[in-house]
Formats: sequence, structure tokens, C-alpha cells
Amino acid sequence: MKKQVIVISLGGSQILKDRKVNVSFLKKFRKIIKKNSKRYRFVIVCGGGSVARTYIQGLKEINASEKFQNFAGISATRMNARFMSYFFAINPEKGIPHKMKEVKKRIRKQNIVFCGALDYHPDQTSDSTSAQIAQIFNLNFINLTNVKGLFDKNPKENKNAKFISQISWKNFHRVACQTKFHPGQNFVLDQKASKIILENKIKTYILGNNLKNLNNLLKGKKFIGTTICD
Repeated sequence: MKKQVIVISLGGSQILKDRKVNVSFLKKFRKIIKKNSKRYRFVIVCGGGSVARTYIQGLKEINASEKFQNFAGISATRMNARFMSYFFAINPEKGIPHKMKEVKKRIRKQNIVFCGALDYHPDQTSDSTSAQIAQIFNLNFINLTNVKGLFDKNPKENKNAKFISQISWKNFHRVACQTKFHPGQNFVLDQKASKIILENKIKTYILGNNLKNLNNLLKGKKFIGTTICD
């Protein structure tokens, strides 16, 4: 049976935590992905996290253009993707994919492919790359971030924030577009990604750092997270 491809957006905050590699989390993540690679193939798109935001802030302080800020963010996602390849003992001898056609080529031969953001496009993050890949493969996609899902308010700033377990594509896009895009932003999915999943009706899952929920979702079991669908 041909393996289904799963697209996962791995937030940079899950790779580096408090300026240190989040080894305990990544070891669990690696175990789950390798275990489930008997059934699926995975394209894992890495975010830039704190590394990207640090570089972007440095460029802001010298009034560098948003384009250069975006380039710095893209570079950070690609560095994280290279690191994750090494963490999984995958030798990216020819580097990591920078183009969609390279992703397509590699996923035909490999069970696990890591990449960062692909071509430069203004006003988007690695989330958009994930959504674009999911669109091309006609798949659902999973976003792994540092909160367990979507809330009606920022849970880090509001103790009374309410968790949203399911939301429609239209309503999610409305929420995502309430704030203007800026390089290094820290919302669960960027505005362009939300537009892609709305227009293409891509079923999307937002999960936090409890990897039991990722494993349960992959196995078709009950999980805690937010589902974005019709």
C-alpha cells in the first residue's frame, strides 16, 4: 500500500527552548515519527523560533527592510531544518530542499524529509510553506507549537483564556487576520497559511508539546488540540 504523506509544521520554539536544544522533547518526537514512518511519509517544515526573532530584532534596530528581516527568518528555519536532519541521523548531503520540486523529489525516496521555508514570499512564515505543501499533496496538516491549541485570548497573558477545540476555516482566518503580519510573529499559524487552508479546505490540526496527542492523532485515537475544518 502506498504510504500517505503527512505534513508537520514544527515550531522553532519546540526545537530551541530557553536558548538550549529541547533534547528531551525532540527525542520523543523522533521516536514517534520513526515509529509511525512504517505507515506514513513525513515532510517536516521547521520554524525559526527564537533564533529567527533574535536576528530579526537585530535588523529592526538598524532599520533594515522587512524583506531582509524575512530573509533572516528564512535562514533560521533552514538552519533548524539542517539540525533536525542531523538529529534524525539523516545526512542532507546535498543540503535541505529550498524548492517545492525538491521536496516532491525527496519524499518519493525518503520516509522523512526536513525543510525550512522555501522560496521567499512577503508576509509569511514556515507555516505557509507547510500549508502550500499540504495543498499540493492534497493532504491534512499538523502544526506543532508551544501551546496546546487555539485560545480565544493569548493564554500566556490571560489566565481566563478559553481553549477552542474546533473552529471553522472561515472563523479561524478571521481570527488570524485580526493582527497585521510582521516578521517573526508568534501566532499559531500565519495569515497566509490560514488563507491557503481556507481556500483549499485543508483540514488542519494544532497541537502542543504533549507528544502523546501527536501519536494519538496519527493512530486515529482521541487527542487534545484544535481542529480547523468546515
